[in-house]
Amino acid sequence: MKPQPVGPTPAATPAVRAASRAAVNRREFLWRFGGGLGGVALAQMLGESGLLAGTLPAHQSPGLNGGLHHPARAKRVVQLFMSGAASQVDTFDYKPELIRRRGEKFDPGGKVELFQSDPGSIMASPWDWQQHGNSGKWMSGLVPHLASCVDDLAFVHSMVATSNVHGPATFMQNTGFVLPGFPSMGAWLSYGLGSVNRNLPTFVVMPDSRGFAPNGPKNWGAGFLPASHQGTLLRPGNPSPVADLRPPDKDYITAAGEAAGLELLTRFNREHEATRAGDSRLEARIASYELAAKLQLSAPEVVDLRGESAATKKLYGLDDPITADFGRSCLIARRLLEAGVRFVQVWSGADNGFPRRNWDSHEDLQRDHGAMGASMDKPAAALIKDLKARGLLDDTIVLWTTEFGRMPCSQGSKGRDHNPFTFTNWLAGGGIRGGTTYGTSDEWSYKAALNPTSCHDIHATILDLLGIDHEKLTFRNNGIDRRLTDVEGKVIRQIQT
Repeated sequence: MKPQPVGPTPAATPAVRAASRAAVNRREFLWRFGGGLGGVALAQMLGESGLLAGTLPAHQSPGLNGGLHHPARAKRVVQLFMSGAASQVDTFDYKPELIRRRGEKFDPGGKVELFQSDPGSIMASPWDWQQHGNSGKWMSGLVPHLASCVDDLAFVHSMVATSNVHGPATFMQNTGFVLPGFPSMGAWLSYGLGSVNRNLPTFVVMPDSRGFAPNGPKNWGAGFLPASHQGTLLRPGNPSPVADLRPPDKDYITAAGEAAGLELLTRFNREHEATRAGDSRLEARIASYELAAKLQLSAPEVVDLRGESAATKKLYGLDDPITADFGRSCLIARRLLEAGVRFVQVWSGADNGFPRRNWDSHEDLQRDHGAMGASMDKPAAALIKDLKARGLLDDTIVLWTTEFGRMPCSQGSKGRDHNPFTFTNWLAGGGIRGGTTYGTSDEWSYKAALNPTSCHDIHATILDLLGIDHEKLTFRNNGIDRRLTDVEGKVIRQIQT
C-alpha cells in the first residue's frame, strides 16, 4: 500500500488555517505591545504558560499530527560529522591483511576506481591496533579515548556512498540525496517532532571554527520543508555565537525606536505575505524574529561555560589548544541537548586548504589524520561519557559519520584516495546496543562485503528509535510524497536493544 503523507500539503486544512490565524494574532500582539524584542520574548513565555490565547503547545508540530507512530526510545540526536572523509582503515576497521602485506601491489581483482590517482601499494595504518572493552573491539591508536567507550558503541563497517566527490557525498549523508534542495535530517526531525523548548531552536549546527564543509549551510537547510525548520548556526568560539542576535552597540538605537521599527516591519511583512500565499519564507523570517528575541535571553546561558566544573572542562579538552575548539562545541552540544534541543550537529573539518584543515588526507595521512584525530577523539569520547554520567545517553542518539572512506592502498607514498565502496559509521545511546558490529568490509577494507548499508538505512534506524516510521514521515512536493529515506531505507534491528 502506498504510504499516506503525514505532513501538511500545500492545500491547508481548516485546522491549519485556524492555527495560522492564531499565529498572526499572537504575533500582532507581540509586535504591538511587547516593547521590542525583549517584550516579544516575555510575551511568548507568557503564551507558553497559557496566559495568552492562541498559542500552540511547545511540543506540537504538523509533521506527525501530534502523535508518534510507535513508542520512542530516544528523544534527541547529536551528529558528529567528519568532513573530508575520515579513513576507516586508520580508525575503526581493523584489517590484519594490510599489516601482513604492506608494501605489496594492491590487486583485489578487477579495475580499481580511484578519485584522483592510480593505485599505489598496500598501505598499513601508521597507528597500532589493540583490543578494548568487554566486546574486544579492535581500535586504532589514533582514537585512544574513543577506544575506552567501545562497549557503548555500535559500529557499521559496511557503509556505502553513491558518490566519491565531497559535495554530493556530503549532501547524501545529510539529506539522503546527492543533489541540493532536499531537507536535512535535522530539518526533518524539526518538522516531524517539533520543539521541546520554544526558547531555543529545534535544530542547531556548530561548524568547524575554521570554516564550512563543502556545500556550507545547504547541508543543514530545510529544502522544500517550511523554512523555519532549517538549522540555526552557532559559532561557540566567536564573541557573538549567534550572528546578528543583538543590534550594533550604537547610542542611536533606542528601545522605543527599535519597537517602532519592528512594528512598521511587521505591517510591511503582513502586506507582503498576503500577496504570496503558500510561501513559507516570510513566515519563517517572522518566526526567526521571535526566536531571536527568545535567544537574547536563553542563548547566553547555554553557551556560557563558566558554570561547568574544571573537571568537566578538562574532560572535553578545553585546557588543550589541540582539542579546545571541538571540545567546546561538544560541551555546548551537551548543554543544548540538556536544554531540550532536538538535533545538534557538530562538524570536524572545513573546506580544503593547505595545510589540511579537514579529513581529506591525500598527501600525508599520518600528518593530517594525526592532527584531526587528536582534535576529535578526546571531545567525542567526553561527550559520550558525560551524557552517560548525567543519564542522558539512554534517550540521546549519538551518530558519528563521514561522507565516504579512504582506500587501503597509498596515494603517492603517504596519502590515501577517496573510497566510496566502504566506510564506517558508529552510533551510541537511545536504543542502540553498545559493543556490537553490523556489516563487514572485505579483507582489504576496499568494498562492503556483508550487509552493505546506505545512509538511508542509518536515517531509517534513527527515525525508528525516535518513534517515527520513516515511510510515513512525508511531505508532498511537486506532486511527490517526499521523505528523508527517498524510496529506500531499512531499519537496522541488529544494533538496537
